[in-house]
Amino acid sequence: MQGVLSREIKYVGGVGEARARALEREAGVRTIGDLLMRFPFRYIDRTRQMNIGEVDESMESTYIQLRCRIVGRQIVGDGARQRFVVEAQDATGSVELLWFQGIKWIEKRVEMGREYIVFGRPSFYRGRMSIVHPELETVEQALSRKQESGFQGIYPSTEKLSQAIPIKLMHTIVQNAWQIALTDTSAFADPLPEPLRRRCGLISLREAIYNIHFPQSSELLRQAQYRLKFDELLGVQLTIQARRTQRHTSNNGFLFPRVGDNFNTFFRTKMPFALTGAQQRVIKEIRSDMVSGKQMNRLLQGDVGSGKTMVAFMTMLLAVDNGYQACVMAPTEILARQHYASMSRFAEGLNLKVAILTGSSKTKERRASLEGIASGEIDILVGTHSLIEDSVQFNNLGYVVIDEQHRFGVEQRAKLWTKNLQPPHILVMTATPIPRTLAMTLYGDLEVSVIDELPPGRQPIRTYHYYDSARLKMFGFLRQEIAKGRQVYIVYPLIKESEKMDYKDLEDGYESISRDFPLPQYRIAICHGKMKPEDKDASMAQFKRGEADILIATSVIEVGVDVPNATVMVIESAERFGLSQLHQLRGRVGRGGEQSYCILMSGDKLSKEGRARLEAMCATNDGFKLSELDLKLRGAGDIHGTQQSGEAFELNIANLATDTQIMQLTRDEALAILALDPKLERQENAPLRALRDRHHKRERIDFSDIS
Repeated sequence: MQGVLSREIKYVGGVGEARARALEREAGVRTIGDLLMRFPFRYIDRTRQMNIGEVDESMESTYIQLRCRIVGRQIVGDGARQRFVVEAQDATGSVELLWFQGIKWIEKRVEMGREYIVFGRPSFYRGRMSIVHPELETVEQALSRKQESGFQGIYPSTEKLSQAIPIKLMHTIVQNAWQIALTDTSAFADPLPEPLRRRCGLISLREAIYNIHFPQSSELLRQAQYRLKFDELLGVQLTIQARRTQRHTSNNGFLFPRVGDNFNTFFRTKMPFALTGAQQRVIKEIRSDMVSGKQMNRLLQGDVGSGKTMVAFMTMLLAVDNGYQACVMAPTEILARQHYASMSRFAEGLNLKVAILTGSSKTKERRASLEGIASGEIDILVGTHSLIEDSVQFNNLGYVVIDEQHRFGVEQRAKLWTKNLQPPHILVMTATPIPRTLAMTLYGDLEVSVIDELPPGRQPIRTYHYYDSARLKMFGFLRQEIAKGRQVYIVYPLIKESEKMDYKDLEDGYESISRDFPLPQYRIAICHGKMKPEDKDASMAQFKRGEADILIATSVIEVGVDVPNATVMVIESAERFGLSQLHQLRGRVGRGGEQSYCILMSGDKLSKEGRARLEAMCATNDGFKLSELDLKLRGAGDIHGTQQSGEAFELNIANLATDTQIMQLTRDEALAILALDPKLERQENAPLRALRDRHHKRERIDFSDIS
């Protein structure tokens, strides 16, 4: 960013040194360009004034604007408890205005009998409305306000930043920054070619920046938002589609042409159950990649219990039958051990060897795995993060499977990439269905396979929401299921009680359950992430062998636990969990032939969003429907932990839940642009190159070929 836009923000009127430090520390804003590319997330129409009588409790915490006359004022209390209380009214009612800070300053500026425009967020106590620290201006000041402040933007903020720069001052600072930007004719030069703008009906970038901060009408605000979303998503798609093109043109993949004895023997005589149609389709898709001569990079989506592990094992047999090794990396010890047990069982009677390597592997097990994988004696290695250690040297790694891949950082996943001179085929798996719009962005450079069919005989899990007041009813139901010989999970969000969060914690829950389900009549096991690995494994093994009726756990059991006899999942403080996590936890039951249940326990007071999540869980078992709703409720940053897993895209204004049409349009435009200039090397595409780079954080390593 050059010219006036690179000027430090401290030189803008209303900022100064202290506020400049706050802006950089709290919002990452250092220059005028940074400020003007930071957009409001909502707007208040400052031309609209409400009557006091129109405001009700449903408007709490939303900004309103009133025109009212001061009819009373007084300072109440003393010392730290002192406050300035003003009574204001219009023809429809009255409101109390309160100040706890800056009392002397505001007292001098509030005149009895004068009309003011009052701006702030109302709150109600026993039906009485009040506004704390409102903005005040006289009617004369309001009438003389600049045209461009009719719609006032509300900018993202933090508690510390809002103390340093209140809403109205932030609006003024942005106005001052814009006036400075106008002095540079090259500021906001448009990166999009005129033909593309005409074809897609886009206003200029300069018009968009102006109307995103100071909308001249609702329609111009819509056009500004559309243009800026288009730029963001085009930058993302230019990156994604370039990755895909590079991978397809530059990476030669291992050829696995042979369907050998291991695969055929397992398929014909060893399979424990028939493949579903969806599993067969996915295996064919993977097989097609493996004989294409191109390196495979495929995402496998499948709901809980859909049979992804079987697909992974059978496609690993293709690698082994062609003389290559395969590995599976799982995020937790529990899941790795689960995969190892399943694959060792599948491998019985076949000509291959399966081994495991985790952080808790004993010295003998670790040495045997390391030596066997280096010599080529071991065909399939299952493990956790231990697989990426430098000491792990494969003889001929041809196929990598990464399970629950979003739990690994980008650099962690990429280290498996370097375990062979030639890149191995990659299959990344997730049990959390990803909404189509999110997959287009996060995984647009991957081929996508979906297992959208559950094995026959699985009964839909019945899900119910109980409030704490129905706890005795829930306990009674658990006793009935245990009396039938079934087992029960009870999951808590915390290990110990938190002073800040009023959620059920595991230790308190254990004591409560022990009282209501006294030993030795009921056998209780406990499992959480703070336990030593061997203790955790012992508890899980106890539960799996049927030696415990109830497993009290945290969400550590979200993945990797397969106990067909467990038929009830109780999730305490269910409002604390996101939809994806609730769906994962629910998937721990329903793995046998018996009817299974999920009971969502919550407090009596629920937020609107919390209630929507729990209602959705009760309404459907469809993970894809839930993932779409989760995206709308929580946004893309939370889905799949993309911020933690190293995803490099920053979206400032686009919304992946609602901007599907723009996403598809920018994808098509990116493909057309790259078809003529794959690396954006032409001079006329320099602005597009800059656009791409602006919306993508550069990584220290080139991850363009790995999910």
